[in-house]
Amino acid sequence: MGTAAFSPDYGAARARFRSGALALGCELEGVATGLRGPDGDELTIDIARMGADDARAAVVVSSGQHGVEGFLGSAIQATLLEDTLGGWRAPPGLSLVLIHAINPFGFAWLRRVDAENIDVNRNFLADGEPYAGSPDGYDALDPLLNPTTPPGGFDPFWVQAGLQVIRHGMPRLRAAVAGGQYDYPRGLFYGGSGPSLSRRLLQAHLPRWIGGATRVLHVDVHSGLGKRGGVKLFVDHAPDAPGFRRLSDMFGPDVEPWTEKATSYPIRGGMGAWCKARFGDGYDLLCAEFGTVAPLRVLQALRDENRATWTLPTGHPRLMAARERLKEAFVPRDPAWRETVVGLGVDLVTRSLDAAGA
Repeated sequence: MGTAAFSPDYGAARARFRSGALALGCELEGVATGLRGPDGDELTIDIARMGADDARAAVVVSSGQHGVEGFLGSAIQATLLEDTLGGWRAPPGLSLVLIHAINPFGFAWLRRVDAENIDVNRNFLADGEPYAGSPDGYDALDPLLNPTTPPGGFDPFWVQAGLQVIRHGMPRLRAAVAGGQYDYPRGLFYGGSGPSLSRRLLQAHLPRWIGGATRVLHVDVHSGLGKRGGVKLFVDHAPDAPGFRRLSDMFGPDVEPWTEKATSYPIRGGMGAWCKARFGDGYDLLCAEFGTVAPLRVLQALRDENRATWTLPTGHPRLMAARERLKEAFVPRDPAWRETVVGLGVDLVTRSLDAAGA
């Protein structure tokens, strides 16, 4: 399906997901968030499920944890429902769970974060871990990352960011910026001051959705990191751990640990580690990152949208333009890119189904 799988907005994506799930015979559920989108419609997390409640293994495919990135995850889910899984029925012992729009607010409003400016994938701290602190270097970068004046006129971002790369190198800079911070509520990569709405809803419902499964492969779809048109699968295992070797055997060299290197960085408060802590070592989350544009272009788009959000009124033309640029950075309109990444995503899910059902 490729480009045809992409919806123009959250409302259309949600309707398509629900329609496809019903046509395939899935159990369908919508979890209310109490939030509203730009058109006033209620925002929900929607779940489509196939398979017995007591299945020993489950494959989970989630979209939209990072809001605007949901356009890609939703397109992959639409392709699965409308095309790839046509006529498919869960074999004995296996269930399939599709979670549409973990962060529907960000999806609907073209933000990466939720209604409280929380980066949801930095919010899953361990029980009792304080929501405090920032990566080394974030404090010094705050004026660059989080300007307090409205956008307009000359912006020295590229000069200043380039100097930081020269001084510290991209891997170290990426880790300082994006690892997850809890001290700047209006800043980029803010992990929150407590459990977010998305986390609370997953904590309440995810155990029921996976049922009795003791082996879970969870594909959480993201975009904006890595080589354009490629995919990397980031996992919460050390490179020498048995779990890392097991996933590498299943999915090949695309599997990488969250470490400070050319393509990734360590994060705090990620959903994968939280799931493993709650459900045991049989739960593996693959953070599937599909590359889009260069890292500094992604950072610029995030910075410009966040800056406009805090300094311009709702509906202001410059704010709306910044959000469209953010969408383009994470979900490019390029048909070739869209065709490629949807194909990669669907292949990843079908391989997960094969592996979990073996």
